[in-house]
Amino acid sequence: MTNNQQQTTNNKQQFCFSILALGAKYQLLAKEFAKDLEKHSPETTVVVGTDNPQAFQDCSQVLAFKLDRKGIFHCYHDKRFVIEQALTKFPVVIQIDADTRIIGSLPESMNNQVSPEEDYQKPNLSTDALAAVHIENLVEHVQKYNPERLNHLRKLAAKLEIDLDTVTYIGESLFAVLANGDKTVEFIQQWDAIARYLELHGIHGGSGNGIGLAAAKVGLEIIQPSWLEEINQVRHHIDASRLKSRKTLGNKLKRRIGYHYRLNKERIIAIKDFNFYYH
Repeated sequence: MTNNQQQTTNNKQQFCFSILALGAKYQLLAKEFAKDLEKHSPETTVVVGTDNPQAFQDCSQVLAFKLDRKGIFHCYHDKRFVIEQALTKFPVVIQIDADTRIIGSLPESMNNQVSPEEDYQKPNLSTDALAAVHIENLVEHVQKYNPERLNHLRKLAAKLEIDLDTVTYIGESLFAVLANGDKTVEFIQQWDAIARYLELHGIHGGSGNGIGLAAAKVGLEIIQPSWLEEINQVRHHIDASRLKSRKTLGNKLKRRIGYHYRLNKERIIAIKDFNFYYH
């Protein structure tokens, strides 16, 4: 860890942001986000999972840790590792994409609003929860955008012993995990298995489906609190994944080698639970 990562987290701060920043492009974007945070919410920390923690050594609000890419073809599901790490330091983790700018002040009362000891603006809710801005029925979402994935998702839901028609799709560019018990640990574990299953069956995008399935499996309450919508109102999502970057022959070769390495690694892990992943 770099010097700024060795700082002690502010005990008064109940929440942090988490960002996945793999590759130089996303590291630069994450640093821009950190600058925005320094301007609009100087007491707030952002935990960054990155393949180059040294890139953030001058960012006082960043807790960066080493994270190599795990996803076979894309890294959308790798956000789970950053959230998992952030939950060891903060009870509330707000996942936000690296290609996001904060264009206004966060709510002054935010720290109190997101406290896991509060009721999340819903009566008698004192357990773990998943907060989201964009939610919809997962089946309807998939039928609208990726109907070819539905058969695999139904088979996976049957293995998880959940009714796919009742599962909620979670918009993955901004959501929060609120830890007040043990369900968040199980949620990350289930997301890990679900992500591996989907990727081994050729479904590399749509992490919001995996998040929704994991939440349904562990019975994680899904809420839409006003504080998260207030964050949504002061963010601008660039969607850098649509911006094409120049690919050299060397980079293409490196990507191909990395793809096969990650694929074979996930296959080896999956063999330990062959019936779940392949039967």
